[in-house]
Amino acid sequence: MKNAFLTGGAPASQVPNIPQEVWLMKATTRIVLPHFKENGKPFVLLFWSRDPDMSQHNTKDSVGETVPGINGPSGKAGARDADTALGELLTALKQQGLDKTTDVFVTADHGFLTISHDSKTSPSAKDGQIAAGFLAADLASALNLPKIDNNALGATADRPEVIVAGNGGADLVYLPGENAKTLADSIVKFLTSQDYVAAIFVNDTLGKFPGALAMSDLNLVGAAKTPAPSLYVSFRSIAGDCKNTLQCAVGIHDTALLTGQGSHGSLSRAETRNFMAAIGPDFKSGYADPAPISNADIAPTMAHLAGIAMPAKGKLRGRVISEALKGGKNVAPVRRTIQSAPAANGARTILNFQQVGEQRYFDAAGFTGKAVGLTPP
Repeated sequence: MKNAFLTGGAPASQVPNIPQEVWLMKATTRIVLPHFKENGKPFVLLFWSRDPDMSQHNTKDSVGETVPGINGPSGKAGARDADTALGELLTALKQQGLDKTTDVFVTADHGFLTISHDSKTSPSAKDGQIAAGFLAADLASALNLPKIDNNALGATADRPEVIVAGNGGADLVYLPGENAKTLADSIVKFLTSQDYVAAIFVNDTLGKFPGALAMSDLNLVGAAKTPAPSLYVSFRSIAGDCKNTLQCAVGIHDTALLTGQGSHGSLSRAETRNFMAAIGPDFKSGYADPAPISNADIAPTMAHLAGIAMPAKGKLRGRVISEALKGGKNVAPVRRTIQSAPAANGARTILNFQQVGEQRYFDAAGFTGKAVGLTPP
């Protein structure tokens, strides 16, 4: 590590995250890859870049304002930071003679948008602004239930009736009591009237509700041993004023991060769409894949290329991206849209997705006009 100029331990993360990125790049190109080259055996390496995620989440370029938001100097520097590290990695592969035998797959884990805390309908809003935990606070008011703590509602602390798990662009609502169906009905009616809500999905076990789709429509019903949420609530997003509206969208998020900083997690197309690219001996050259791909497809594809049998556990197993491999034929995705019955005010949760075989790829979901990139039926 001294010979690779990596003394003093890994640096702390910064905005933009240049020192940490450089440290990781040096460790990979000067220590790890030479070791693999000398070893002479097949290898798999995962290089995780904190940027641009770190810089877009924590940017302070326009705190209190949504422009430039994630597209300010910090966010752009974070993107250049990641791009520079990737360039160094590709150069190192070539210099060490590994580029001809190594496939490289690059992906982001999500899109991004700039946070807003505006609301004209929230019971907890102050001067038109909502704070982290607003959904739990609003449900306490709408259901006339006392707050046990910041995210639990009910008469007694040991038996909460409602638990809200904040998650940025979407919140999960748990209803552990026997009155779950009644509460779900009241919650859905309240949520369809709020300007910060874009889409509602209710656990299939509770039945159907006007304005909401089933969680199974979103592949959120499985066999996990952890408690299943009763409702999934996706928050509103607004198209920004730039050439590509998916790159400057603004969204309401349940987070302690400030207006003008970055976040993700809702079902706007600005957040479900991300970047992917692959290069190497097994991939077609100059091929733009017209079919949808998700991060769930990476592991099956890499296992296929390595000749490894990877049994699926459950149905959400992804697929081999065969059309992008040399000799592969194009697949035929099918675009579909489903919608809920209308709520009393006419709000419907609409879901756009594509399907390749049994695999669903979700593009956007929301009420009409409440989710960037949503296409109404």
